[in-house]
Amino acid sequence: MKILVACEWSGTVRDAFRARGHDAWSCDIIPCEGDNTYHFQQDVIEIIYDGCWDMLIAHPPCTYLANSGVHWLHRQPGRWDKMVTASVFFKTFLSSGIPKICVENPVMHGYAVSLIGEPYTQTIQPYDFGENASKRTCLWLKSLPKLNSTKFIEPVYHCKCGYNFVYSLGKYGCPDCGGENGPARAIWENQTPSGQNKLGPSPDRAKLRGRTYRGIAEAMAIQWG
Repeated sequence: MKILVACEWSGTVRDAFRARGHDAWSCDIIPCEGDNTYHFQQDVIEIIYDGCWDMLIAHPPCTYLANSGVHWLHRQPGRWDKMVTASVFFKTFLSSGIPKICVENPVMHGYAVSLIGEPYTQTIQPYDFGENASKRTCLWLKSLPKLNSTKFIEPVYHCKCGYNFVYSLGKYGCPDCGGENGPARAIWENQTPSGQNKLGPSPDRAKLRGRTYRGIAEAMAIQWG
């Protein structure tokens, strides 16, 4: 298949499909961090309607759509208009007419969901695809089956008493307090004990958090290719 991976600068999804013989290309307004040979550095709108694509996998920016940032909508001037623009851009992929479509984003706030007007098909977690990480991601799928889990990675439990223990003991199985402090929190390697992402504030934080996990990219290539 000829595959367009939109808004991808890492080349992770593109390379997973290319490794299986597909003619996959990434596209972003910034250079690819890896091999630029199969990368369009331009606005994806300029090529999405070429009529040559069999599959589209899109990762549109989530800054103004994600539920994690909804509290800024009415507090930061101009953010609402940017949210509307981001919603229109997101819908462009869903209505592109390409035969097979996957558009991914984190969990959205209600305003974005209302503007986009189409519910997601499924949610996935990297820990269901061999990655020691938690990052709930929504997929909007057209003419593609839901992704099946490939390998579950167990978390550790972090108890309110401060003790960490193995998943097999269960959330009330803290060897230190015996569960007297209530249920422990399941955490993966990318999380703090409170469940937040470990990445601290930086100019590249959004970019780094937006990177597709290799285990998910491999599952896409195997199950959809």
